[in-house]
Amino acid sequence: MTSKIVNVDLSNNNYDIIINNDYFDFESIKSKLANRKIAIISNDTVAPLYLDSLTSNLSQYNTDLFSHILPDGEQYKNQASWLSILDFLAENNFNRNDLLISLGGGVICDITGFAAASWMRGIDFIQVPTSLLAQVDASVGGKTGVNHPKGKNLIGAFHQPQAVIINTSTIKTLPAREFKSGLGEVIKYGFINQPQFISWLDENSSLINNHDLHTISELIAFCCRFKTEVVQKDEKESGIRALLNLGHTFAHAIETYTSYEVYTHGEAVAIGMVMAAELTVLLEISHPHLRLDVEKHLQDFQLETKLSKEVDAKQLVKLMRLDKKVTNNSHRLILMKSMGNAFIHSNVCEKNILQAIINCQ
Repeated sequence: MTSKIVNVDLSNNNYDIIINNDYFDFESIKSKLANRKIAIISNDTVAPLYLDSLTSNLSQYNTDLFSHILPDGEQYKNQASWLSILDFLAENNFNRNDLLISLGGGVICDITGFAAASWMRGIDFIQVPTSLLAQVDASVGGKTGVNHPKGKNLIGAFHQPQAVIINTSTIKTLPAREFKSGLGEVIKYGFINQPQFISWLDENSSLINNHDLHTISELIAFCCRFKTEVVQKDEKESGIRALLNLGHTFAHAIETYTSYEVYTHGEAVAIGMVMAAELTVLLEISHPHLRLDVEKHLQDFQLETKLSKEVDAKQLVKLMRLDKKVTNNSHRLILMKSMGNAFIHSNVCEKNILQAIINCQ
């Protein structure tokens, strides 16, 4: 298969997202690999599946290869794991001319990028995402970071990769739950301002749910193109890029409250989008049926749309105060006037946020 290429053209960096259904395609970026030390950062779930094939592929480019393996799980996206990468780089004398490569899902993409941003004030890195969620979201756009005990992604930096290398066949080894989790982020793009994409997802739902790689490749390319267009307009999230966080303020609070052990990120985003729709209905900004319409599209892909009643809604609201979009102690949320028409809404009353959460339990 010929690779699909999505170019990311930023003022200080230009790189490609290279999508192939059969293998990790490094050929067009081989000049970025030769004659330098490379550390592959992965986890103990993904490394046994793909590390050997990746190192075999990279060995032809005259590189000096190392690997550092972390435990798998969102709970390990923390300062200790980040520091372990920096310790590894120090022990192996990595310098500013060397390179990191992520090999894994969203956690590995984020933490590898942050290590690259931190080491010697910034070295090159390449994203090799192996989960659907990472392929359509975490690997693209240059957001890197780790979680803090008080909240998700509170520590981080903007640091763009040198390339994103996607082999869509890695989804064949994804657990069903992780694949569905990725679809939460996929559907988000349609809900933001791409109603035609929602229709396309509906028309191709059977192929998507059955992991048809041709369809998945088209899906990933669409999401990467859409996110790239937004990032090119607003790399550091001073405006329109905030729309990509639809559902995320609720989701991050849910993940923090449950210690990342109950809901995957995509599941929390799906529930967060339902809450965002419910809040818009409560504010009488949208059609009363919006929440039901949002739920239906998510349920078509077997995503959960209700939050457990065991979660304390008041505590979620408190956790939401630490969201990076809060300004002057005022909640600033991404809501939907309709599916495919998201907007930024400031000064949202906590009473209404609380009621939206309760209504979605």
